Amino acid sequence: MDTKSLWNTQARNLDKYIKEHLLPDAPLPTEFQSAFDTIISHLKNRCFQDTGKSVRVTKVVKGGSCGKGTALRNCSDIKLVVFLSNLKNYRDQIDHKEEFIEEIKNQLEQCEHEQEWMFKVKFEVTRQANLQVLHFMMMSKMHAQLVYVLPVFDVLGQLTRDLRKPDPHVYIDLIRESQAGGEFFTCFTELQNTFFSQRCTKLKNLIRLVKHWYRMCKAKIISLPPQHALELLTVYAWEHGSQEVNFSIARGFRTVLNLVQNYQELMIYWTINYDINNEIIAAYLCHQLQKHRPVILDPADPTYDVGGGSHWRWDKLAQEAQKWSSAPCFQNEDGSWVQPWTIPMEQTLEASNNWNLLNEP
Repeated sequence: MDTKSLWNTQARNLDKYIKEHLLPDAPLPTEFQSAFDTIISHLKNRCFQDTGKSVRVTKVVKGGSCGKGTALRNCSDIKLVVFLSNLKNYRDQIDHKEEFIEEIKNQLEQCEHEQEWMFKVKFEVTRQANLQVLHFMMMSKMHAQLVYVLPVFDVLGQLTRDLRKPDPHVYIDLIRESQAGGEFFTCFTELQNTFFSQRCTKLKNLIRLVKHWYRMCKAKIISLPPQHALELLTVYAWEHGSQEVNFSIARGFRTVLNLVQNYQELMIYWTINYDINNEIIAAYLCHQLQKHRPVILDPADPTYDVGGGSHWRWDKLAQEAQKWSSAPCFQNEDGSWVQPWTIPMEQTLEASNNWNLLNEP
């Protein structure tokens, strides 16, 4: 990665840097868009139909950066989250994942055979801890696209347009069944997508810049916190420091790095999805927030603490952030230094439930 290029970019030119280096070149090729439509329709209409099982595919949603609207150039792996109905509980998702993946794989192969003119696929199954992830390479004459497929429990059903909070029992069951924390976060992909995708364009561009910086750090430091933690820090910085559609990218970037440097003080969460008026959920949230800092809870899944306390090497990431605080990209034309927004290191309960989307005019 071109570390020097970003380091030496003038603060006033960071928007241009994002446009020229980080924004995706173009949408997916038309043949891939058509292929995805065909795949999704095939999975919904054919999966498990001949197995004698009551399991059905209710919907297929794009997750990850594509679903959030924050994809980076040349980093456009696509996650297809396949939601399954008629599971008894969250753990069914893990206990039967192998047979779910096998059925999805069979149906994708059948779909490829029936639509041979449209696309080719090459499959692999990767084991990650207690998870299995099916991935395949979608190939046409001119393009190739890596696609990950994750079957999950459709615990939310059909979400309402007004984005009301899920029924409290969704989270009560999650709290009771979660063992490691965060192992079922993909069940909440739609809520996670919405949290990011409806933000203003410039905030999504700031997220891209922070992700680019994070990936440069990850190339030389092991055991860093997940990228999702940096994405959430970026949203938090904007919510408390700006809330404007047109803001200074340099100042936003500097604020995020300042948060990283002060990682031992961070307690960040949102209650836009989980109902803290419920005693079980409120008690669990209180327990989570008392953990060793940094605490950064996923806004859709309270069991997923991407801050992780001392689990990850926040200290190493903070050292990098300190080095970058003197980079030319944080220097104004008059020689002064870009100052971070003044924001709290701890979320407030009132702000945690105040979702400012600020869409484009």
